[in-house]
Amino acid sequence: MDLIPKPDQVVSAASNVAHKMLYGGLADLRSMPRTLIDEGLLREVYHYRPAAKVKENGDPVLLVTPLAAPSLCFDLRRGCSLVEHFVSEGRPTYLVEYGEVSFRDRNLGMEHWIDEVVPTAIREVSQHAGGRPVHVIGWSLGGIFTMLAAADRADLPIASLTVVGSPFDIKQVPLVAPIRPLLNLTEGRGIITRSYQAMGGAPKPLVKWAFQLSAFQKLVTKPMAIATHLDDTEFLAQIEAVDRFTSNMIAYPGRTFGQLYHRFVKGNALHTGAIAFGDRTIEVSNITRPVLVFAGNTDGIAPIPAVRALVPLLTGSEEVRFEVVPGGHLGMLTGRSARHTTWRIMDEWISRWSTDEEAGDEGSGDPAPVPAPRRTTKKAAAGRQAAKKPVTKKAATKKAGTKRATPKKAATRTTGDDPQIGANPARRYGSGSSRSLAT
Repeated sequence: MDLIPKPDQVVSAASNVAHKMLYGGLADLRSMPRTLIDEGLLREVYHYRPAAKVKENGDPVLLVTPLAAPSLCFDLRRGCSLVEHFVSEGRPTYLVEYGEVSFRDRNLGMEHWIDEVVPTAIREVSQHAGGRPVHVIGWSLGGIFTMLAAADRADLPIASLTVVGSPFDIKQVPLVAPIRPLLNLTEGRGIITRSYQAMGGAPKPLVKWAFQLSAFQKLVTKPMAIATHLDDTEFLAQIEAVDRFTSNMIAYPGRTFGQLYHRFVKGNALHTGAIAFGDRTIEVSNITRPVLVFAGNTDGIAPIPAVRALVPLLTGSEEVRFEVVPGGHLGMLTGRSARHTTWRIMDEWISRWSTDEEAGDEGSGDPAPVPAPRRTTKKAAAGRQAAKKPVTKKAATKKAGTKRATPKKAATRTTGDDPQIGANPARRYGSGSSRSLAT
């Protein structure tokens, strides 16, 4: 809104204030309808019901929430909901969340999510979708859990992996880097350790405070931002939705919080791509499926270098793509510009690594087998139409979807050294989009 508001701005501002006072808000906070298809200890798997007059088609998508954050991250509000986007496009859409964490869950460690929650959710989704491979999308810690589960279980029916804002090198996080040397002075007997052990984890109020602290500047300037945007309905609606998200934070289980604190924050265990659990070591280099990695250009929790550190570790992946998109930790996933940047890239990626829609015998009534994911390129489509033509040795090699190329050729990287918006040089955004923010 201008310093001296125009008449139309005054009318819009008055309308927004009246609507908020009389009706409680401007945001459409209705959740997308869903059905529970599987549950277990801190595991709830949901299928989002198809939109009216839209037929589900293609490989399913599974959204993996991080610990402590509600599933609202994927369904923030109408118009800024990744779930709504996928469902409206006819994509079979699923989500795994964990429910309320209580004191009785204090002995659960990260292994519970890596060994039980994420793998079970992937298998249940694949089965519910007729045996199709699953495109798994994990945000923040959900992305880390997804990567570790995929690295440990090569037999999971995964079509592709997408990691959104997941830091793999904590030394590159400005919020944490300055205090890491001080944390190591206590040799594990500091006040933080004694506190979370006594409380059985990190309670919800502390988690909410920590998330707000990560965006301290926005928190301080929020009243002024609201005052100067009273005529902007979309801006005010987004703030309402984010406030609801922050108010629904969930607690961390005690042992899991201890592992995150000691091994990730203090020990920076993930920067090498390998982490030990008991008598085994999980290495992300064992991942063979294609991986898409997102970083937000203003993300303070998982800044670009911390996220990009994952890329060189994925030496066994069939393809690795790194993209920088507009927004902070939550905004890059479900901000107002995400629909034109992050979601568009996800759509392209999922289509690229989806199996053929006609896979399986539709007339038999049996679930379609789990085929190896392959690219759906124009060249492949032309090859299917010209089936009578002799198959050359080169073409046969490209069609062998079940075989993995050698790591050197398989790990295709479209990263670039310049951490600009849309680091993939082949990508083009329209005017006023994320690429313009790089300058």
